[in-house]
Amino acid sequence: MAIIRLVSTATVGLAPAAGIFTIEDKREEAGLRAAAISLALPLLFLSRDALAAMADRIATPSSAALARFGVPSVAEAAALAAFGGRARLIVPRRAEEGVTIAVAEEFPE
Repeated sequence: MAIIRLVSTATVGLAPAAGIFTIEDKREEAGLRAAAISLALPLLFLSRDALAAMADRIATPSSAALARFGVPSVAEAAALAAFGGRARLIVPRRAEEGVTIAVAEEFPE
């Protein structure tokens, strides 16, 4: 499955993933649920407002995300928003086989 392959590749050598985070509009996507189960990670859906709040922190804006969801990023914004914005991107947006991911790391307290 493309999601599992891309997540596994992007996170090699990093701390264990905290979860899979995406926009609430993707709640019905079976592939996300299957990947979360296979990777044993929680799957959390974030609002468009939460993603839009990360607009000034994203590295690679997506015209596709803007056209489809009205936010300049889904992958990067969701990765950052998952930690309440207290994170930095460590893997900017990567896209393969119709799957887009980004990885963020929470700032140490």
